[in-house]
Amino acid sequence: MDARPWRATAGGIEVRVRATPRGGRDALDGIETRDDGLPVLKVRVRAAPEDGAANAAIRDVLRRALGLPASAVTLAAGATARIKLFRITGDGPALARRLETLTDP
Repeated sequence: MDARPWRATAGGIEVRVRATPRGGRDALDGIETRDDGLPVLKVRVRAAPEDGAANAAIRDVLRRALGLPASAVTLAAGATARIKLFRITGDGPALARRLETLTDP
């Protein structure tokens, strides 16, 4: 798979996420290419999509998977949408390699 749902930025990476709230567990669930060709990182969380709980849970899944403090992961777009954009500060190439490792089948 060539297309990845993340891209390097000046201060880290941006990750496009497809959220699955009430997903039964908190976990990264691989990469999916949508019908429109857009690659997304699938993240499922137990939290319901109420009062930002699911967004906070997704942020926590990303932060724990990458071994980062909570302050390093922020929701940039899509607070109420299923497709969200998260910004993660840090060493962009190293973060991309870590995501690559975590999502390899």
